[in-house]
Amino acid sequence: MPRDSDIDEAERDALVTIAHGAVVTSGAVSAQRALSTATEFVLARGLGPVAYGVYALAWRIAQVLTRLVTFGSVPALQRFLPAAEDSDERSRVVGLAYVTTLGFGVVFAAGLWVLAPVLGARLEIEPAFVPALRLFGLLVGLFGLVMVIAATFRAIGSARGEVLFNKLLRPSARLTGAAIALALGYSVVGVAGAIVACMLAVVIVGVPASIRSTGIVPRVRGVRGEARRFYNHAGPVAMSSLGKVFQNRADILLVGALLTTVDAGTYNVVLVLISLAWIPLLSFNQLLPPVASDLYADDRMETLNAVYSSITRLIVTTVLPFLAVLGVYGERLLVVFGSTYARGYVPLVVYLGGVFVGSAVGATGWLLMMTDHQYARMALDWLLAVLNVALTYAFTVRYGLVGAALGTSLAIATQNGLQVLLLRRFEGLFPFDRSFLRPLAAGGVMVAAMLAVRASLSGPAAVAVGTAVGLASYLLALFLVGLDPRDRLVVAELATQYRETIAETLVR
Repeated sequence: MPRDSDIDEAERDALVTIAHGAVVTSGAVSAQRALSTATEFVLARGLGPVAYGVYALAWRIAQVLTRLVTFGSVPALQRFLPAAEDSDERSRVVGLAYVTTLGFGVVFAAGLWVLAPVLGARLEIEPAFVPALRLFGLLVGLFGLVMVIAATFRAIGSARGEVLFNKLLRPSARLTGAAIALALGYSVVGVAGAIVACMLAVVIVGVPASIRSTGIVPRVRGVRGEARRFYNHAGPVAMSSLGKVFQNRADILLVGALLTTVDAGTYNVVLVLISLAWIPLLSFNQLLPPVASDLYADDRMETLNAVYSSITRLIVTTVLPFLAVLGVYGERLLVVFGSTYARGYVPLVVYLGGVFVGSAVGATGWLLMMTDHQYARMALDWLLAVLNVALTYAFTVRYGLVGAALGTSLAIATQNGLQVLLLRRFEGLFPFDRSFLRPLAAGGVMVAAMLAVRASLSGPAAVAVGTAVGLASYLLALFLVGLDPRDRLVVAELATQYRETIAETLVR
């Protein structure tokens, strides 16, 4: 087992950079999830189960298209912007990202405008679904532009800029629009229109703010030579994203098509809670792509593997408390949105299994793209997409909401497991060793403590007390089993940095 002194400078810098980005991002991601959860709470309470189900289905269809609207531009920015040789090259790369996203945004908006009545008739859903979906079609392109703004900041190593636009302003605009519409007495269509208006304001402010802050002025003149390399990377990634829609979002579409409107609303609330469990993975993945791209370009594969292993272990260590709280107290958390949604507890627990596997393998998808294996990932995404649609359909028809969660959970687990094997086969990257048993053992102690509190207390107090007792048990168990030297290094380095920053602030 390595000592702190055995960790070379490149690895040390990479770990601290990624961990610092995770700390900065985790607060923002948590705020983003809190804002999203508050939005769903306000809408679930304000619209009622049926109208909320209509909103949830239209919103989730728009979210599916949001995953596709940038056509791979976000990963392409992470891949090429850090390695750009001059300002002109950076301007062309960013210009391509904006033009691509805007073009697909227009296509998707037009497509939803035409298809909304067809979908409404086929699903036999409330009339408000059609105008709401048409308005959300406009939202898809606006979301894509905000994602490009945020990705530009992220690619140059600015976690704060990405956090501001993607993690704070985007969900704040949705919450603001929803609250205003409900306060004025509007229902689903009014909510959709207000959200679109607020997001347009973010884009109008965000594009010039990005130019001023980064110094990168988007240009499309002279991009012909750049376009081939850009789309050679972005195209397969976009096809992978389309495949992942059928892997990870088939459940949403099938619940809306095969089950009731109330089921769609219930499943949407489940997904809101599930989104909280993804916070650790998203936080640590914030600055990992550009760091991995630099290490790969310099052929520092041993360092890259050490960083991959350490960051993955940190992800496992931080995700376990989220999984424990949601798994043990999920039913009581669902009731907060309304008693109707308590029926989503079993689907929630089933879905958490996929979240655990997806988090426990770390940034497999990003590493495949940053090591130029985007075509392999695309093929894998589509292979599993077909399998997932078939399984999720069969499970949903037979088991309802539980089946939808089971199909998606299996898809997530299978996808990430195969990506681990591909990374090991192509690049020799493999993160796991015996050090991962330490957080897992501590997690077992935490779950046992939470279950004991749940058995002895009832009501909201059980969640608060159980979470506090569980976290204390977890930290104590981690202390007793000991942290890996690299984990200790990250904690010590960040603690020193933050102490110095606080001290300087106080002196001023």
